[in-house]
Amino acid sequence: MSQARAATGTFFLVVGPSGAGKDTLIDGARRALASASYVFARRVITRPAGAPGEDHEAETPEGFAAREAAGEFLITWQAHGLHYGLPAELLSALACGRHVVANGSRATVDELGKRVPGLVVVEISAPPEVLAQRIAGRGREDHAQILARLQRQVDPIPPGILRQRVSNDSDAAAGIERFLSVLRDPVAVCVAHEAPADTGEEAVAFAPSAQWPAGTRLRLRSASGRLVDVRVHGWEAQASTQDRTWQEPWLALSPALMRKLDMQPGATVQALRIQPAGSRHFFTRKLRGDALKSHEYQAILQDAVDGRYNDTELTAWLVETTRSLDATETLALAEARSRIARRIVWDEPMVVDKHSLGGVPGSRITPIVVPIVAAYGLAMPKASSGAITSAAGTADTMALLAEVELSPEAVQRCVKQARACIAWNGRLNHSVIDDVMNRITRPYGLETAAWSVASILSKKVTAGVTHLVIDVPYGPYAKQDSLQQAQALCALFEQVGAGLGIQVRALATDGSRPIGRGIGPALEVRDIRQVLACDPDAPQDLREKALLFAGHILAFDPGVGDAEAGRRLATELLDSGAARRAMERIIEVQGPPRRLAQPSALSMTVEAQQDGVVGEIDGWAIAGLARDAGAPEFPEAGVDLLCRPGQPVRAGQALYRLHLGSARHKELVSARMRAGASLTVPVIA
Repeated sequence: MSQARAATGTFFLVVGPSGAGKDTLIDGARRALASASYVFARRVITRPAGAPGEDHEAETPEGFAAREAAGEFLITWQAHGLHYGLPAELLSALACGRHVVANGSRATVDELGKRVPGLVVVEISAPPEVLAQRIAGRGREDHAQILARLQRQVDPIPPGILRQRVSNDSDAAAGIERFLSVLRDPVAVCVAHEAPADTGEEAVAFAPSAQWPAGTRLRLRSASGRLVDVRVHGWEAQASTQDRTWQEPWLALSPALMRKLDMQPGATVQALRIQPAGSRHFFTRKLRGDALKSHEYQAILQDAVDGRYNDTELTAWLVETTRSLDATETLALAEARSRIARRIVWDEPMVVDKHSLGGVPGSRITPIVVPIVAAYGLAMPKASSGAITSAAGTADTMALLAEVELSPEAVQRCVKQARACIAWNGRLNHSVIDDVMNRITRPYGLETAAWSVASILSKKVTAGVTHLVIDVPYGPYAKQDSLQQAQALCALFEQVGAGLGIQVRALATDGSRPIGRGIGPALEVRDIRQVLACDPDAPQDLREKALLFAGHILAFDPGVGDAEAGRRLATELLDSGAARRAMERIIEVQGPPRRLAQPSALSMTVEAQQDGVVGEIDGWAIAGLARDAGAPEFPEAGVDLLCRPGQPVRAGQALYRLHLGSARHKELVSARMRAGASLTVPVIA
């Protein structure tokens, strides 16, 4: 046990699905800690005494209601037609420094966190096959009921709550020992001082070695509910005269960490030791090059999310994993990722989606495809990203037309009322796994095609998608170099999708040149509106690509037929104005945008220096120019292409126009052009 002292007792709320073995672990811990300062709560339940299950205090519904009205319960909840309550006297035990262990409900966590200062939620988990075996062993439910129980959604733990996770995936003795390890590390309340050594943003806390050994990983929680994970560095008393007056337990943190925790020096902070990774055996096997199963990947990813591996360990693991993923393991990884996130459940026979691997400037077909599909009547909840390295993402563009920061509940409402939506994926299918992994994969370039397939498809599973079309561009400026490489990736998408139960159609498309004219949010909105309005000046390549993908999506409906029939239907919906009206309805239901923008009037035009023919357009360089111009931070900024590859031009004819976010951006663009960026649209004499 940590030698840091807990000012009051810790309340360990034990939660987990049926079959996880909560009662077994609690009973084992009760026997092991019988003489220690632990209280194991006895629940009051409106269930007859002697009924199968835990030892509880039986109460009638009327008696329960009377006791609740009299304030005899710390917390109450309902489940399976019964009332449950934890006695209020547990607060007295906590005040005396005793630790409480209670079998509880996720639904009570938020309220319990307000009433109990030292709350730790202990999540008991086990692989689906283990849960199924244990539930079946009870003999109380048939196969269909077991399957329904396993598919039941659980409420996520609210943010700002300390939690531990115990994997009960083997025998009872091993599970009890892991559970005891958690219970023997209660919350410590420490005084936070400002570290004499400034560690900047590095997540380091200094403490006496007698309090926590160097290398210990802690999760800190401030009074405002902010959480930060830190690694302890030793700080002996003789090393500083200042800390000799500090009474233990204490921690010294950098000013940057103090700001992250929203606290001042001298304030108290809760510290909970992060348990060692229970998946270490699987982790080591992968480092040796072994293939892993879905539940083994799930255990590793969950431990990574819980902060049980450091960045050095994860980097080594990711190097090996991304190097060796075949189709079978890609499916296993995707299954593991999809099990960790909360899934959206739809009351729809078919939920369609479209995804692009990106890398092609412009190509903003989603806000055209979605209303075409919505006009036909298929449900299409589109989750889109903002720009990462490009001049705009679909969410950046759609944000100029409607509100895009939608909750899952708002997305379901929009689909019900308008048959579709285009929302920012940060709220719809945000992945805590990506928060951890992207910090490592992106700077070191570790993300591979197979890793992307697992990431993308797992998010589609959690979004409830049943039918998916994927755009895989190829070419000198796309992520896939050749048609052959793109086709191999398409096959992998379709194979893994089938394993996940999603019907996937992946299309290899020409990504050698930008699609559309505008590159930047406001310019792309202009192109989209022109296509939806069937304006003769609309960029035809954008229209044709949108019709191609809309046709494939509509063809998922057996009543449509093949993709060619789907394309003809999509063309009718676009030309008749039905798609434009569907888009107006989507915008109305999502709500007004937070910001309006037109292409910036501050602009500069690049002209051809000679007569000739336009050669290739370097998409990466054009996107770089658009970012230098201010996109997407300034949605009115970007590049407007005024020519196409193969087009004859005369000296002095405009090639493209830069719309600038500010005078500062004009200087950035001018500097880039002086370095030769104007040659991104070469004119061949």
